[in-house]
Amino acid sequence: MAKSKEIKTNAMRILEKEKITYQQYTYECEEFIDGIQIADKLSQPHEKVYKTLVTVGNSKNYFVFVIPIEEELDLKKAAKSVGEKAVAMIPVKDINQITGYIRGGCTAVGMKKQYVTRVDERAKEQVTIIVSGGRIGSQIELRPDDLLKASRGEYADIIAER
Repeated sequence: MAKSKEIKTNAMRILEKEKITYQQYTYECEEFIDGIQIADKLSQPHEKVYKTLVTVGNSKNYFVFVIPIEEELDLKKAAKSVGEKAVAMIPVKDINQITGYIRGGCTAVGMKKQYVTRVDERAKEQVTIIVSGGRIGSQIELRPDDLLKASRGEYADIIAER
């Protein structure tokens, strides 16, 4: 009987190399669905599931922000956190070229290049958070500090006030 091979993403290989413990979740999905739908498919609380956003600054450098799925990135706070005058979201069509990942499978770990990364400071309130595993249909759960370590990120106040 053939054993089904577990699909490891670049992000998972990096976590294992760094000896970072994580739990993988998979879900059935043919195309992009948003983080709220993913959290619901996995029966996970929304405040525990995070999305990865990629921006470009006035300097033409790229920046990565990891925020709770129900929140909105405050572009002014985000820019300030990385020392830019302003940042803007990159066009969806450019995600793969810039990160090596596709929309819905983008994670702060293992992008084509090491970009400056900021994780919303609210992540510190969670024992673990869930982020994309590096492809559609895959999520990984890990400690917020481990995500910082693997992405060489820092915590920052980057969420828009409601």
